[in-house]
Amino acid sequence: MATRIALGLEYDGSRFLGWQKQPGRGSVQDALESALSAVADRPVSVTCAGRTDRGVHALAQVVHFDTEAKRPDSAWMRGVNALLPEAVAVLWSQRVSAEFHARYAARSRTYRYLLVNRPVRPALAARYAGWYHAPLDIAPMREAAAQLLGEHDFSAFRAAECQAKSPVRTLHAIQIERYGERIEFSLRANAWLQHMVRNIVGTLVYVGAGKQPAAWVKGLLDARDRARAAPTFASEGLYLEAVEYEPKWDLPARRRASSPLTVAS
Repeated sequence: MATRIALGLEYDGSRFLGWQKQPGRGSVQDALESALSAVADRPVSVTCAGRTDRGVHALAQVVHFDTEAKRPDSAWMRGVNALLPEAVAVLWSQRVSAEFHARYAARSRTYRYLLVNRPVRPALAARYAGWYHAPLDIAPMREAAAQLLGEHDFSAFRAAECQAKSPVRTLHAIQIERYGERIEFSLRANAWLQHMVRNIVGTLVYVGAGKQPAAWVKGLLDARDRARAAPTFASEGLYLEAVEYEPKWDLPARRRASSPLTVAS
């Protein structure tokens, strides 16, 4: 009888071709399934909470898989980590019931975007942060962000190739904070459309730079036209920070997330 295992992961998205497996390999899923299959001594397929694009990092990705292999619990963390490339690591593993599903059981997903705001582009943080050269005023950015809260049709903020059946999502929270030259955006929603976070960040940056007023964002929502919004922001500054589940699943508590970005502080 198969056992369902849940794993928590972190990875450096700059080293992979995104989460989803690729014909030529090179994705996070490719690396993880290869390591798990070696430990299980049979093919293993995983399902993740949220697929991340190329260059996007994860501090707390969650996956599950089913296996009939009998292994000690430590094998799914220490054994797998010994076979994974250095840019991805299993943080925890836990047996779960067959009803648990990493994607469908998730209540919300939180992303954090790190932006360096200074005239000169970052060098040490180039793979771990976005960059905007002109001064940004976070007050109108917060005003604009407030208009995105709640349930909306986010067609203006989805990628043209997005395959989601519905553009309707519920945005629970947006926080924008400045720490010297670094601006952090924290966004939590029930689910996300492709490029939705990066498109929201790009739009808020336009407002912060004075290119558009805060009220412009409400018009974008109503128009449902991607062409009217700002360009998609760079993937390097985006982190999947947390995936929230109901307490009944008793998954390990999320540790305080930290990013490699310290040079912009």
